[in-house]
Amino acid sequence: MNELLDRAGRLHADADLMDGYARRLLATASALTGCALAPEWSRPTLERQAAACTTAARQLRAAAQALLAHARA
Repeated sequence: MNELLDRAGRLHADADLMDGYARRLLATASALTGCALAPEWSRPTLERQAAACTTAARQLRAAAQALLAHARA
C-alpha cells in the first residue's frame, strides 16, 4: 500500500511540474507577442505545447487519484 501512496505522490509531483512547464511556455509565447524577430509559427506552437502539458498534468492527477482509490479499497 505504501508503494501505491508513494507512486501517487510522485504522479502529483509530476503533474505540478507539467503545470509549471505550461506556465513557462505560455509566458514565453506572451513575450514573443509583437517581437518582429520571432517566427509566426512560434507563438501558436508554444501555446499548443502548453495545452499538451496541461492535459498531461490533468491525466497524471487522474492516475494519482485512481491509485489512491485503489489503495483505499
